[in-house]
Amino acid sequence: MKEKATLLTQSELAKTLERLASEVIERECLEDLALVGIKTRGVPLARRLASLIAERKGVELPVGELDITFYRDDLTLLAEAPIVKGTKIDFPIDDKVVLLVDDVLYTGRTVRAAIDELLDYGRFKALRLLVLVDRGLRELPICPDYVGKRVETRPGEVVEVRLVETDGEDKVLLLERE
Repeated sequence: MKEKATLLTQSELAKTLERLASEVIERECLEDLALVGIKTRGVPLARRLASLIAERKGVELPVGELDITFYRDDLTLLAEAPIVKGTKIDFPIDDKVVLLVDDVLYTGRTVRAAIDELLDYGRFKALRLLVLVDRGLRELPICPDYVGKRVETRPGEVVEVRLVETDGEDKVLLLERE
């Protein structure tokens, strides 16, 4: 893949997360809120947001990890033996406002799979969606409540989020398939 542009630098990504944390604090009742990150990069983003909210408001929010592998509609296309990383939600989601966190929103199929899995864990009061990058080109009617950056992309392009926790650096790139 060929790099076309840097969408967010390390400092811009940090500022974006600060802004998103502020928006969540402003719009949500923190006592009812739980964060659930979609593996892989949604998890560290959810943890960072929870940390920023705790620093500002002194409220420790529960953070869960969601592995949607078995809920994907393209599971048979992924691999003969897909790698499952496991879901970890150690708190009840019943009557909670669940803030689902992911790195990139594209077709909407990942979010659909996440909703299906979350419903197996209980009946949440409401579900909100926070994404670092919304790249458009939706195939399902999924609309995020919180967006770090909106980018108009074409089908041959890829948005790659790199995080210190998973990739050793913080950066968001726009790549093009060669």
